[in-house]
Amino acid sequence: MYAVLDIETTGGKYNEEGITEIAIYRFDGHKIVDQFASLVNPERPIQPFVVNLTGINNNMLRQAPKFYEVAKRIIEITDGCVMVAHNALFDNRILTTEFDRLGYNFQKETLCTVELAKKLIPDMPSYSLGKLVKALGIPLSDRHRAQGDAKATVALFKLLLNKDNSKEIIAETLRKEIKPELNPKMLDIIESTPSETGVYYMHNSAGEIIFIGRSKNIRKKLIQHFTNDNRKSKRLQLEVKKVTYEKTGNELISMLKEHLEIRLNKPRYNKIQRRSLYTHQLTSFVDNNGYLNLKIDKSDGRKKALITFSNYQQAKSELLRITQENELCPKLTGLQDSSENCSYYSIEKCAGACINNESPESYNKRVLDFLNKESFEKWNKLLIDRGRETEERSVIWIENGKYRGYAFYDLNYQITKPEILRTIINLVDHSRESQHIIQNYLRRNKTMKLINLSPISGK
Repeated sequence: MYAVLDIETTGGKYNEEGITEIAIYRFDGHKIVDQFASLVNPERPIQPFVVNLTGINNNMLRQAPKFYEVAKRIIEITDGCVMVAHNALFDNRILTTEFDRLGYNFQKETLCTVELAKKLIPDMPSYSLGKLVKALGIPLSDRHRAQGDAKATVALFKLLLNKDNSKEIIAETLRKEIKPELNPKMLDIIESTPSETGVYYMHNSAGEIIFIGRSKNIRKKLIQHFTNDNRKSKRLQLEVKKVTYEKTGNELISMLKEHLEIRLNKPRYNKIQRRSLYTHQLTSFVDNNGYLNLKIDKSDGRKKALITFSNYQQAKSELLRITQENELCPKLTGLQDSSENCSYYSIEKCAGACINNESPESYNKRVLDFLNKESFEKWNKLLIDRGRETEERSVIWIENGKYRGYAFYDLNYQITKPEILRTIINLVDHSRESQHIIQNYLRRNKTMKLINLSPISGK
């Protein structure tokens, strides 16, 4: 649990500042569960430059509660939380100083979104809150007012959690939260997870990830883990102390995240995929007569794969569809082996490329049209689908036939402006396996929207 906050102060000498406004959002990593915001009478004058910056003046604060009057509420809403702020060192110092004046020892573990952003979104022109969230397409109202800045920090922190593929933020938080001597009930763990699509992470008493999984119903999948009596499940049941999760809104992103993060984090109980996710691939070659042939081959990293398949039967079924929809010759797509014409020619569904009755130029044009349309190598697309919440959407970015990454967004201009899209995207290294996951998924499912676009990386 996190307490995301922002504080406005009077300015002045070091450790003599007073709080003029405070806003705190209690955030569970997915949504805001509680909030508190208030002006505060600092019982000291505000520096003129601060008045100009925030718009808060001494007259506005005369009837505001003094810090001791809001201190109890601050303690309550931050209880059990790691404190998150943009420049957390400053906010933590100010809050600790105010509590010291009351004789109360207020200590919290902190996370700084400035430091996290520098690590997870490097090379930004500026890491000031206003300029950073603008570059990321995050709305910010009431700049230099506690509530507006804190709300923007929540959105920024949520984006940073999503970009943290190695899960260092979560692991560090859990190391501070988990008490190794406690053995939480499996029922409590299950009840803390949603019946939604996403990726889940099992942690041991040190906060380390020991297993990563995905499901269209996270809670149901965990019930299976915790009630199964096979050897692996029993060992997990003994070691797991906490389960965290990330909702993805749709299955495709959960599949891509699971594959990537297992490889990155190498959890002890995940079997690392040493073999390719696909067993067969579609390749092409030109025969002695000049015709462009399609062929199913066993997977081979040395050969160019047009499309990949999980097994031979899937490859054969898909190639049959391609042959029929594009009016190709089954003999030249490897589905029929004959020294004469193919069976489609007899029923006038083949123009005769199999017996040289159709020119190579005419036949090859249909093959090339298919390749240009469906070959991943030619893709420059955005795949738009459901997000984690009702008003949110997800985007998967494919550029020049390479999977660049994914993101979640609320506003259309975040994906129509290339400079913002580049920044909010959770960038990943392309792999044949991720390409296979996307192609295989799209053969079985439809996304909400597919947007064709020109290359936009600028790199």
